[in-house]
Amino acid sequence: MLYDSLLRDYGANKPIFVSQVAYGSMTKNNIRQKIMNYTARGKLKKYDTGIYYIPSRSIFKSGSQLSQNDVIESKYLFSQNKRCGYMTGINFANAIGITSQVPASTELVTNKTSKDYRETYLASEKIILRKPRVEITEKNYKALQLLDLLKDIDLYSELSEAEAGKKIKSYMAKNTITFASLKPYLSLYPDKLFRNMYAMGVLNGFSAQ
Repeated sequence: MLYDSLLRDYGANKPIFVSQVAYGSMTKNNIRQKIMNYTARGKLKKYDTGIYYIPSRSIFKSGSQLSQNDVIESKYLFSQNKRCGYMTGINFANAIGITSQVPASTELVTNKTSKDYRETYLASEKIILRKPRVEITEKNYKALQLLDLLKDIDLYSELSEAEAGKKIKSYMAKNTITFASLKPYLSLYPDKLFRNMYAMGVLNGFSAQ
């Protein structure tokens, strides 16, 4: 039955996008009706329009909740298990510790949009989508993510240039990001990128290997 197929393919607390569900010769309309029936019976829970999940057992009366990060990853950062996007802006700056600002929205760069700037909502949370400078892959996304940050680090950082530089170089070392991995994409960015890199002493911190 369809429910068993969903449980096998997705497991508990993982986003299920109705538009991606296929089951034998069942039509899309029948699949939607089945999912609505499972939801009414408590076997599935609705996260947002077209997004459901199988709740696991929980001590809370409302049941287990689906992680927003899991939904974002499945919807915008991966396509058929292949990397196609990354977090950027204040979100990324906060994640690596150069700002304590808590973003009011989630900003992403993804192959799944063709617009320079697009706003959408996911379970009432604002999502900002930006198209990439070059197609994003598993191989290049960390380099592009870092270059995006360096371009605008003067807008995000609450640290001194020296402190921010240390944070960046530490992040590079932990993620084995070298100058060689950044070099193919430098021409895609404005001169501001190089000024920011130089001001923090990050240029000298790049490995030329």
